[in-house]
Amino acid sequence: MLKAVSTYVYVKERLHPGLLDELVKAGAQAIEIFAARQHFDYANRKQHIREIADWFRSTGIPLNSVHAPLFSDYEWGRTGSPPVNIASTDRAGRIEAMDEIKRALEIAEQIPFRFLVQHIGNPNEDFDEKKFEAAMTSIEHLRAFAKPLGVRILVENIPNELSTPERLVEFIRTSRLDDVGVCFDCGHAHMMGGIPEAFETLKKHICSTHLHDNNKDKDSHLWPGKGSINWKETMDLLRSAPQTPPLLLEIEGEEKKNPGADVSATFRTLEDS
Repeated sequence: MLKAVSTYVYVKERLHPGLLDELVKAGAQAIEIFAARQHFDYANRKQHIREIADWFRSTGIPLNSVHAPLFSDYEWGRTGSPPVNIASTDRAGRIEAMDEIKRALEIAEQIPFRFLVQHIGNPNEDFDEKKFEAAMTSIEHLRAFAKPLGVRILVENIPNELSTPERLVEFIRTSRLDDVGVCFDCGHAHMMGGIPEAFETLKKHICSTHLHDNNKDKDSHLWPGKGSINWKETMDLLRSAPQTPPLLLEIEGEEKKNPGADVSATFRTLEDS
């Protein structure tokens, strides 16, 4: 299985080629960029995007995916900026959210990538039929924007009532957007009822993954093995997926700490599981 890492491990730092080099040295064969402006300024087409695009061109390492923005500001919502929420029932807010996500999608003009990983709603958000319908409209719009760029939309199971495995399958079936897939987040599935159950529900839609651990109490994005997930069981399930997904680590790293040794050790452990 392809070994990949999300730049979320560096989210508190400005992304630069040296950080990407460290991930590749540690064994990453593909990258996911976490689109947070303070980390990767996807609106800065002439400088930041060009700098990172040059790295991808020179190394030949593929950009597997981009994680859609969660906030539109440079402080990750600490300034009062509302979350980027495609399920908002406020039409103006939803349009602003889609515009922000489209800015991230336009990265593909300089750095081709396969998938945009998209949340539906905010963490712990309750289910509401109007929110569900709003999200469908948003995804249909984003899909139409992404397709000419060569990007496929993946919805992610996150801890809320709009994005349970059952709701995501219903979402894909009801919207009839058959090319919308799923990014299977193991840590979130562990918190929301169990990985085997979530995998069984979502398996035919899974195109990519987010691998991280927790103790079911909070979304802590620990290194696999530092929480309570059964990784032998999880790896057996992922290997059985109809479309073999990458093993993509999405870890909350420590600022100014090189995660290379942990990346290498984690991939060895997962492959041996």
